Amino acid sequence: MAVEETSNSVAWARAPARPASQCAWCGRRFDDTDDRRTGRVWCARCHVATTSPWPTPAQLGEAYGSWYRPSGGRFAGLGDAVLRRTRGSLAGRLHRILPPGPVLDVGAGDGTLVEAFVRHGRDAVGLEPHASGPRLRATEIEDMGGEWAAVVFWHSLEHLRRPAEALSHAASLLVPGGLLVVAVPNAASLQARAFGDRWFALDLPRHLVHLSPAPLLSKIEALGLRVERVSYLRGGQVVFGWIHGLVGQLPPWRGTRVRPEPGPPLLRPRCRRRRGPGGTGGHRR
Repeated sequence: MAVEETSNSVAWARAPARPASQCAWCGRRFDDTDDRRTGRVWCARCHVATTSPWPTPAQLGEAYGSWYRPSGGRFAGLGDAVLRRTRGSLAGRLHRILPPGPVLDVGAGDGTLVEAFVRHGRDAVGLEPHASGPRLRATEIEDMGGEWAAVVFWHSLEHLRRPAEALSHAASLLVPGGLLVVAVPNAASLQARAFGDRWFALDLPRHLVHLSPAPLLSKIEALGLRVERVSYLRGGQVVFGWIHGLVGQLPPWRGTRVRPEPGPPLLRPRCRRRRGPGGTGGHRR
């Protein structure tokens, strides 16, 4: 029996939820001038895509089930060790250039980056909806106060329902000379164009907004921040994206219309159940 081939984007486009009515980035109400694509709508004003249908809290809760971030770690073999090493390297680079003060990691996951900053002797706090560590808080960034040497959105901004507002509040928390660090999937990348609805980093419905460099940098500069560095290559995630997309181009398995749909090669098997790379930038206040 043949099974109809589908992708996460197509599957989410059929979900029982209301279509997105406004842009998650600029707030504009959608109309006939916007570009409606599978699982998302591109805003005619700001050129940022919003996931559509717009998931309910219950649907997002199910999308972030315990399989998404198991207590034993997401990666098989040496994957978690590699993650700790790369986060440690990032923390070390930032620690050397930051002014005195604590670091706020928005979307901290299991706290790997937070702990890396602590090992460098710097106080750090992570925000995570399912917080389970002493330095993690189940708090929205808009509820945070204080003064911070850096606010980090490391592949977390695209998960937020109000990402532009989150950036605005983050900028207000920075001390003079503080740094805003953002890493997001690049929706204008060659990889995104090559794989379309099968692009690894669409990750519907968990990714609610799909950014390209121009609107992101424009927003950051509008907040009064100076862009110091932009990078379009983060090795591991870019490689994962190409592997996933190329595997998706393989011929269907014999007797079906289903192609293999792998998670990242190092993901633990339970984390591939609903598989989920991107530019980075540093922005100084």
